[in-house]
Amino acid sequence: MSMKKDKIAGIIQKEVSEIIQFELKDPKIGFITITDVIVSGDLSIAKVYVSFLGQEARKEAGMKALERSKGFIRTQLAKRMTIRKVPQLIFLHDHALENGNKIERIIADLNK
Repeated sequence: MSMKKDKIAGIIQKEVSEIIQFELKDPKIGFITITDVIVSGDLSIAKVYVSFLGQEARKEAGMKALERSKGFIRTQLAKRMTIRKVPQLIFLHDHALENGNKIERIIADLNK
């Protein structure tokens, strides 16, 4: 990954996190963490990986709320960034935390 893509991904991660936390008024989103952002080579698409705290139904409602709010988030991001064209945002659920917890439980059960 080039230095420019890394820098833009980091800025997008920080700014989208702040927009969701302070400006988005949708209670269905709940507790959310942006775990990673991957920007395409031409900087036109940004895959935003998110993780939710809570049950599966809450995660599904949170993803739907993010999809509904995608335009607002992108507009606010455009106001904060100094690049010519803000990437299209694609929100994806990050299962890494859940997988890590599952592995920890399996190891704990094996140690018993």
